[in-house]
Amino acid sequence: MRQFLTLLKREVSAYFYSPVAYVVMFCFLVLNGVDFYLIILGMNRTPTDVSIVEAFFNSVLFWICVLLTSPLITMRLFAEEFKMGTIEPLMTAPVQDWQVVLSKYLGALLFYMLLWLPSAAYFPIFQWVTKAHAAWSPGAYWGCYTFIVLLGMFYLSIGSLASALTSNQIIAAILSLAVTFIFFLFGISSYIVINITPAFRDLMGYFSSIEHMMNFSRGVFDSRPVVFYLSMTALVLAITHQVFQSRKWRA
Repeated sequence: MRQFLTLLKREVSAYFYSPVAYVVMFCFLVLNGVDFYLIILGMNRTPTDVSIVEAFFNSVLFWICVLLTSPLITMRLFAEEFKMGTIEPLMTAPVQDWQVVLSKYLGALLFYMLLWLPSAAYFPIFQWVTKAHAAWSPGAYWGCYTFIVLLGMFYLSIGSLASALTSNQIIAAILSLAVTFIFFLFGISSYIVINITPAFRDLMGYFSSIEHMMNFSRGVFDSRPVVFYLSMTALVLAITHQVFQSRKWRA
């Protein structure tokens, strides 16, 4: 356990010493701030029956941030280690392979959660300034941020696998973005395809991140997405572990 905590501390510290991490954080906060401002501007011009929380977490810029963030965070996890040769100390260290994979993944997840933390202050400030409720129920707050973590866990696991497959960070980022975008398109296919059966629409709804967020942002908690994202995250991390073991022995 001590070795695992040391590895985790190493991965978390790497983000605070990485210029890329600060660039990602800056761009992410700017996009989020612009998104929140544009939503308030639009709601002032046109009456709407949705809350500011529901509008913010279902906007186009929100999904752009989600899709772009995970590849940028995870592209260096394994690719940089194999390219720079710094994977060799990990190979000879008294730690197991699963501890290396899990520590890198948790470090990325902690940084991902840190990116979203400032947005939690938007809504109390909005309520303080406007004297209006930002959400219709407290469950909407918990639902949105719970789903952000669940979706981030899944997308970051995909990014970790992509980084373990190559020594090039750019290729890892493109591969991760392509796979997450395919999952995203697969989920919204029910909104694109016109002639579709109700059974197929229900099936696509099970994979639809947009539909999941709509439900969670309204305070509706559905256990099916929770099971789906947790199980898929565990599966992808297990594959990442196998890929890392295979590449480690070839190295």
